[in-house]
Amino acid sequence: MKQITATIGKDKYTTNIKTYTEHTLISDEPEDIGGKNIGPAPGELLAASLGSCTCITLRMYADRKEWPVESIEAHVSYERDPAENTSILKIELKVTGDLTEEQRERLLAIAKKCPIHLTLTNPITIGTALVS
Repeated sequence: MKQITATIGKDKYTTNIKTYTEHTLISDEPEDIGGKNIGPAPGELLAASLGSCTCITLRMYADRKEWPVESIEAHVSYERDPAENTSILKIELKVTGDLTEEQRERLLAIAKKCPIHLTLTNPITIGTALVS
């Protein structure tokens, strides 16, 4: 199983993240809730994962089909309702290129099959343990 490591010290909310591919990121919270706003908040990272995975999946598909896709934008909104314990993610896609309506519809169907989309729309099991 691939592993991401997130570490927080005494700095309020600033979290250093190291990926299994040796990339580093910083996550934080906005200043209005006590963070320093020096990195995306966790919900933003979740939305970014969905947006980037959707774009990558569509690019791979369009390239394999040799479709004339110039660019792909995924605008992802994320809203969490703690009272209802629900989350809403919405994706608006902008695909530029000389495509038929049939190709555009196919890309929409493929967007819903990106690995992160499938992860978030199917049951997820999270095992949490405290280790020493």
